[in-house]
Amino acid sequence: MDDKTIAGYKDKKVLITGHTGFKGSWLSEILLMAGAEVHGFALEPETKPALFSQLRLARRIASHTIGDVRDAVVLLDAVRRVRPQFIFHLAAQPLVRRSYREPAETFAANVMGTVNLLEACRRLALPCSVVCITTDKCYENDNSGRPFRETDPMGGADPYSASKGACEIAIASYRRSFFSAPDSPVRVASARAGNVIGGGDWAEDRIVPDAMRAFLKGKPLVVRNRRATRPWQHVLEPLSGYLALALALERPECRSAFNFGPSPATIRTVEALAKRLAAHFPNAAVEHHADPSAPAEARLLQLDSTKAAKTLGWKPRWGFVRTVDETAAWYSAVARGESPRVVTDAQIERFFA
Repeated sequence: MDDKTIAGYKDKKVLITGHTGFKGSWLSEILLMAGAEVHGFALEPETKPALFSQLRLARRIASHTIGDVRDAVVLLDAVRRVRPQFIFHLAAQPLVRRSYREPAETFAANVMGTVNLLEACRRLALPCSVVCITTDKCYENDNSGRPFRETDPMGGADPYSASKGACEIAIASYRRSFFSAPDSPVRVASARAGNVIGGGDWAEDRIVPDAMRAFLKGKPLVVRNRRATRPWQHVLEPLSGYLALALALERPECRSAFNFGPSPATIRTVEALAKRLAAHFPNAAVEHHADPSAPAEARLLQLDSTKAAKTLGWKPRWGFVRTVDETAAWYSAVARGESPRVVTDAQIERFFA
């Protein structure tokens, strides 16, 4: 890979919380390809299959620690042991519908898990750059369709969104209270993205994994809200932003919140996404069955990523068609028996080249 951002991680020590998850696994693979020394702290993978297992990351990274970010003592010990130069905090309860079933657990993992990490950094005062990943759902959404800017109010009706809004407030508080000096050894920023898709996502209740499970079994995909629109983006898009942001934290003006959203041109309905995915699989079908009892979700979320463009030089690389086609190609290739690692690495090479 010839991307300058990726080159900045060669021989660097990196800790990823949530490295066993979908985004954490992609990030781990990118950093391994970049020549970084990767350490992970997370719960066991929740799905079978799981991209983490498919890439055999447990035996390829420098250390693989099973732990819960809600356990402050264990997390502090892990940070002390690794002494990372970079931390990417992805560990979270990431599902909206699960947050309705498990609200207290969602707040504990997302808010207090983040506080525990920042407290470990405060207590140890290790020189490191920390990027805490939240979501586009952290904003108070009035469904106006206006793209959210980093200065917009935090909020959220459902427990997941509210937990991420509260998480952003906690991050800002720690940054202002403990890490505000220009020469602070701990440098903190937050990153907001959403509606990420890509190969290797096997989570419950998300449209791409649901589609792949259905299509690969020869069954129709059932969608519950086909007219809902989302600005879809490939998982590599925000990850490239997180990597650029962490390197930029040497500059005090970058120690703040950043949006990493796709181009407005990627906004499509759920139905459009489903049909584009289905086109890659023989005899695949899409059916619509509304669920009146389903918990409420935002109709549309858009991010204004002007700040990331101007400050970091970051911009999206793949449009809607390329994003969906690369995603479908990953699942199709792996279903044919190709190595998940080979397929993943090839897509990373294409993206960063």
